[in-house]
Amino acid sequence: MSSDFQAALPAANVNAALRRLFDVTVALAGMLLFLVFLALVVLAIHLDSPGPILFSQIRLGQHGRPFRLYKFRKFHHGRPAQTGTLAVTVKDDDRMTRVGRILERTKIDEVPQLWNVLRGDMAIVGPRPETQDFADCFDGPYRAVLDHKPGIFGPNQVYFRNECRLYPKNTDPHAFYRKVLFPAKARNDLDYFPRRSFGQDIGWIVRGLLALLGIGLRPERTLGRSRVDRLRSAPDRPSIPGPSIPE
Repeated sequence: MSSDFQAALPAANVNAALRRLFDVTVALAGMLLFLVFLALVVLAIHLDSPGPILFSQIRLGQHGRPFRLYKFRKFHHGRPAQTGTLAVTVKDDDRMTRVGRILERTKIDEVPQLWNVLRGDMAIVGPRPETQDFADCFDGPYRAVLDHKPGIFGPNQVYFRNECRLYPKNTDPHAFYRKVLFPAKARNDLDYFPRRSFGQDIGWIVRGLLALLGIGLRPERTLGRSRVDRLRSAPDRPSIPGPSIPE
């Protein structure tokens, strides 16, 4: 084993330990800070429609290991999708409850993932964890996305905050996601996470929080209006380059 490699191991271990400490601290602080507010969200979901408060789903974690992700339920419990979509959420999705639409717009449905962070399944900042439906998309160079622990915040969580608005009408949303959105997201992740820093991660947390207030980049602006129009009119075209990641 080379001396350079041996020297790199402790540094990598220290960095991993610091990131884990950061994740646990932020997750605990977030849960305690919003405890009363979260109780109101739970009550609203309970009064709005019958069914469980939380929704859980198996997602792909670091190195492709499956884990159970938690969200506040935003769909009618047990109701089949008239749109025929299950793995993606489209604009005006008929499965969504009244409270669910608010949770979707504000991304409050993501808050229970702080529990996933405490469990070690997720990080505060990382790529969005994909469902098992799209496991086959992690092929070739995109496989490297799975080297990183998935997170609540990150470039794609900001750039594609209103992702449901990008799906063309009368088009299979799963095919559109596979051919267009997944490759764009994967390129963003591979551009950012191998060279990330704590300072940049905090920047994406701030951007993500601002996005909750409707402040920040929209997918249409990020991808370019002309590109979005081409995608909507010709969803079978090859995937487009993802937006560049600012420092």
